[in-house]
Amino acid sequence: MSRHPEVKWAETTDKIFLTVVLADSKETKVNLLPEGVFDFSAKAGPENHVYELKLELHDKVNVEESKINIGERSIFCIIEKAEPARWDKLIRRGKAPHYVKVDWDKWVDEDDEGNAGAGDMDMGGMGGMGGMDFSSLGGMAGLEGLGGMGGLEGLGGMGGMGGMGGMGGMGGMGGMGGMGGMEEFEDSDDEEETANSGDKKDEAAKEEAKAEELTTSAKEDK
Repeated sequence: MSRHPEVKWAETTDKIFLTVVLADSKETKVNLLPEGVFDFSAKAGPENHVYELKLELHDKVNVEESKINIGERSIFCIIEKAEPARWDKLIRRGKAPHYVKVDWDKWVDEDDEGNAGAGDMDMGGMGGMGGMDFSSLGGMAGLEGLGGMGGLEGLGGMGGMGGMGGMGGMGGMGGMGGMGGMEEFEDSDDEEETANSGDKKDEAAKEEAKAEELTTSAKEDK
């Protein structure tokens, strides 16, 4: 037998903030239809109790612009209204069931909507899987549907940024250290210059020796 989770809601002129209070939910399935029907089911607790919920919201909604976040303690939804208007109630017909309550922490009066920060909520800091479009879930898709998050694998492609590690190949610039080899070239040039100057000294010494020999020979001839 299924149970109903607690639901808290608040609104602004163009949004509904809907929170399904259910910790450590598993096999979570969520569906939102344009006519304003919100379906939810999940398992939770050590005995995997089944929790189900079907709400016929007061008016139509924009599924494409609506967001959902599945966190550790709750499922938080920002539901975009199809037409901007205050609903003043969540359920289309009759009185709201006992498990549906106003979320005063998020409630924004119409007169206060223009104030900075009023009703300005997003999925940031909500933890869990981060904000996702309802439209990406596909009808009653569970976490498997959220496997659309598998697109995050694409982010794994960001790991390809690790290829930036190939920038480490810039370390090959260290090969520029081979530029240090320039020193080798310079050294060899110095060695050549030293050798050349040494050769010139040898030649000069030989010429002097020859000159002395010629002088000696001339004296002997006399």
